[in-house]
Amino acid sequence: MFAVVDIAGQQLQVEENAKYYVPRLDAAADAEVEFDNILAVINGDETKVGTPKIEGVKVTAKVLEHIRDDKVIVFKKKRRKGYRVFNGHRQQLTRIEVKKIG
Repeated sequence: MFAVVDIAGQQLQVEENAKYYVPRLDAAADAEVEFDNILAVINGDETKVGTPKIEGVKVTAKVLEHIRDDKVIVFKKKRRKGYRVFNGHRQQLTRIEVKKIG
């Protein structure tokens, strides 16, 4: 069984007992979270597609940890002008495990 879920503006195809990285959530580690913005559910040959979301279906997940992603380097330069800017960015992520779809 699969579900397409909208989590913080990103659409993910999730499956039960699978682990995913999502944008940082406001939940403590080991907390249960529910997502109710379900766009589609695929169960074998049966497919339900919402317009825009399916009512009455929720995805329950457990927050495993909060981490920071690898550093992304942003370097800007304009030749012959002496302009150089060096920045870095680390995205904050939450690792979740999907427990139940339904």
